[in-house]
Amino acid sequence: MNIAIIGTGYVGLVTGTCFAEIGHHVICVDNDPEKVRTLQSGGIPIYEPGLEELVPRNVAAGRLRFTGSVAEGVEHADVIFIAVPTPPLPDGSVDLSFIEGVAREIAACLTSYKIVVDKSTVPVKTGEKVAETIRRYNRAKVEFDVVSNPEFLREGSAVEDFMHPDRIVIGVSSPRPVPRMREIYAPIDAPVLVTDINSAELIKHAANSFLALKISYINAISVICEASGADVQEVANGIGLDKRIGRRFLDAGLGFGGSCFPKDLSAFIKIAEQLGYDFGLLKQVQLINAQQMDRFLRKITDTLWVLKDKRIGVLGLAFKQNTDDVRLSPAIEVCQRLLREGARLRVYDPRAMEKAKAVLPPGPTVEYVPERDAVAEGCDALVIATEWPEFKQLDLERARRTMTHPILFDGRNLFDPREMERLGWVYKSVGR
Repeated sequence: MNIAIIGTGYVGLVTGTCFAEIGHHVICVDNDPEKVRTLQSGGIPIYEPGLEELVPRNVAAGRLRFTGSVAEGVEHADVIFIAVPTPPLPDGSVDLSFIEGVAREIAACLTSYKIVVDKSTVPVKTGEKVAETIRRYNRAKVEFDVVSNPEFLREGSAVEDFMHPDRIVIGVSSPRPVPRMREIYAPIDAPVLVTDINSAELIKHAANSFLALKISYINAISVICEASGADVQEVANGIGLDKRIGRRFLDAGLGFGGSCFPKDLSAFIKIAEQLGYDFGLLKQVQLINAQQMDRFLRKITDTLWVLKDKRIGVLGLAFKQNTDDVRLSPAIEVCQRLLREGARLRVYDPRAMEKAKAVLPPGPTVEYVPERDAVAEGCDALVIATEWPEFKQLDLERARRTMTHPILFDGRNLFDPREMERLGWVYKSVGR
């Protein structure tokens, strides 16, 4: 099938590439000429495991190409996916101007029946607005259908999530587009839920908000564990064995970040408010998340006393492992707050250092270190801020020898407290 993807961010590029991989002919559209040139020349503007192999392979096979023209994408495609950004506004609601703009562009180009699919994360009732916009600006007055097909892709495992999803959600207002949508996803073995558009749009926000709630819940439990002498990892293992609960998203730490959870949580609270419901539960999720960062920073200041002119090594800048994305990264927030207290930083991340430089410029107070085990040299303390597996292999003996004093603040609970004590470290983790 011929497919157009409008927007080549994390969602759009992964979706388009994976559709090509399963046999469709895909044209990806983006309004950033530099990004289009990068993709056309074989470059990948983001780090996502699997993309470096899949993009060139499908370009070479003639199933994947890139353009800056919406008109070219619409002409090529039977089905058009909208995967443009939906950034937050200052009040927590969603900026839908990119969605509206693309809907208008699609409308101006429509000359025959097309299926227009919202892939971006949008508030409930957005599909109705997209359909209204296309009807209003389509001079040819051709028939079309709008479909909601929310994505459930986790950065760092997005290709795997696309190829092996828990479910595929298709929201429609008429049965006409359903067979074609099923055909698109036919090569993927997963349950398909066909529902109305409003329900499909709510599923995405409800799912992300529930996962954020699980993270804040275990972080709240971590506070009780510290106060009582319990171990939050043991508690999480115990409750996670309950099949009704499950172990995933029960890792205590610095709190959630990234481009999805904080934005989607704020948006869902605002959506509920606009529908007449005060979602106090989710407001508490936000509060717990903010307090978790405060508690972690307090451990650092309580231990080091004065941070001014202290040299601190920070391992991790991405908001999570297996990505170079630093948007709303808890690790970046740790760095910024330490800098505000006058600390000097030595920082390292396996993938995110180049992108981090845009929000954490290198200079006299921030030194980017090219090698993990060199970060500790001359430092008064180390901080683990991202759960990269390679940080578990940190050369602790080398770090101990080269530091002023062996102090480690582990925001991701990567090491065993008893072993760290045996090795002579002052070790502070979360909920243990």
